[in-house]
Amino acid sequence: MAFTPVPSESKSQINKAGKILVQDNPFDIDFDWALNLADRWRACHAYPINTFQATLRNRIDSLSSSDSYIVAQRLKRMPTIIDKLKRYPAMQLTTMQDIGGVRAVLGSCEDVYRLTEKYENSGLLIHELIDKKDYIQNPRSSDGYRSMHLIYKYKNKRNPNYNGLRLELQIRTKLQHTWATAVETMGTFLGQALKSRQGSQEWLDFFAIISSAFSHIENRPPVPRYGHLSCIDTFQEVRRAEARIRALEMMQGISVAAEQIIKSRGQGKSWSYHLIVLNSLERTVQITAYDRENFEQAASDYSKAETDAVKGQKIEPVLVSAGPIDTLRRAYPNFFLDIGEFTAKVREIISEIP
Repeated sequence: MAFTPVPSESKSQINKAGKILVQDNPFDIDFDWALNLADRWRACHAYPINTFQATLRNRIDSLSSSDSYIVAQRLKRMPTIIDKLKRYPAMQLTTMQDIGGVRAVLGSCEDVYRLTEKYENSGLLIHELIDKKDYIQNPRSSDGYRSMHLIYKYKNKRNPNYNGLRLELQIRTKLQHTWATAVETMGTFLGQALKSRQGSQEWLDFFAIISSAFSHIENRPPVPRYGHLSCIDTFQEVRRAEARIRALEMMQGISVAAEQIIKSRGQGKSWSYHLIVLNSLERTVQITAYDRENFEQAASDYSKAETDAVKGQKIEPVLVSAGPIDTLRRAYPNFFLDIGEFTAKVREIISEIP
């Protein structure tokens, strides 16, 4: 299987490409050069996250309650990379920590911490842990985000050219995952970067209070700005926040199934990569599947779709590896406009209020 090599250009050149991409009106020739280099820099992260994923599955399998879990990997979308560089001007493209990401969705907070401990205390793991962010014990107050993040510098004796690349391991519960994907879905349809804590304050507050309610359900610390509320007070605030913006009614209207799936290529278990293209205007999803030997074609198609997105086409492409379609849909429900589990949980919370 052929993976994209690390670009031969220097890190200063790669960082220069990142600076060009965030300019308002770069020259076309500069933009094309920068986009090509940034795309190759992103693509080279596929090798480390692919090998990291295999280790992750082995560790999860050793958990006592690991019967139902999701493992997925993804390369960060180019529009998202550019947006992050704009929001954090001091950030360098070569030190962005989550260009390559691996995600584990587990059944409980207890399993999240058991798995985290396996990574922190394993003497066999040669990768360097450079940062840890426990957003479960310390939820983000601004938006309520909750998950465990472990940031690594990759090391591999057989392929040292990839050494030093950074990747992010996200470990979260199904409930936390349901919340996060609902935020992404609504951000898509509202045309707002809710995931990046930008957009309508009413919607940001709605998701923050829901996250605090989910914290109570999981017996974990609430979102700090709602820390003064009891569990029942939090549930009551969920009802008020939902009524203000009629959130469930809107979500019900957009929770549509994928309309354009390439079934002839997407249902076999032999496919290793899936290119998902969400068209938010037409509310359709197109999926193209690739086997392990065609990763270069997958990366090329992904790059073409992202170029269209960067130039203004209203599509959201992502290249992921998550196994067969059913697993893919569970791992990335926002790309299927599927927020049914989230709305069901919110209705359950509201129904429990006296």
